[in-house]
Amino acid sequence: MTNSPAPVNIVLMTPEIPGNTGSIARTCAGTGAALHLVGKLGFSLEDKYVRRAGLDYWPRVQLKQHEKLEDAISSNPEGQVWLFTKRAEKTLWDVEFKPGDHLVFGCETQGLPQEILTAHPGQHLRIPITDGVRSLNLANAASIALYEALRQIGWSSPAHNL
Repeated sequence: MTNSPAPVNIVLMTPEIPGNTGSIARTCAGTGAALHLVGKLGFSLEDKYVRRAGLDYWPRVQLKQHEKLEDAISSNPEGQVWLFTKRAEKTLWDVEFKPGDHLVFGCETQGLPQEILTAHPGQHLRIPITDGVRSLNLANAASIALYEALRQIGWSSPAHNL
């Protein structure tokens, strides 16, 4: 795990599918974003599918587990909280992301709990998709949101040696 401050925080509320969490962890490792897992997981972090999706990048993931969303947020209280939900009026292109922001995603089958949405009015965002598609895959949605936030804050990766 790296000790440099995370440019952005990805927060997953009670994720259920190990491959999604593993893929998100791998993306976090590749960008320096912190990954916060909140609540009861639908799998063990030792699960072969979560490990396989994250490949050998797990040591590079700034991984933290929390019981409640407030605990994840308190890790960087200056960061804005953005809740991703398909029912939001604003899109991720309608806001200005800042370093340290928290991009919060619900579990794959239920999304974010209503009490969390109610507790954070005006902080709901959606990723635009066409009619007839219920939702995006969690790993894809987290990647889209993370890279838009990184673009806005001016993040650039270090030189990559191939």
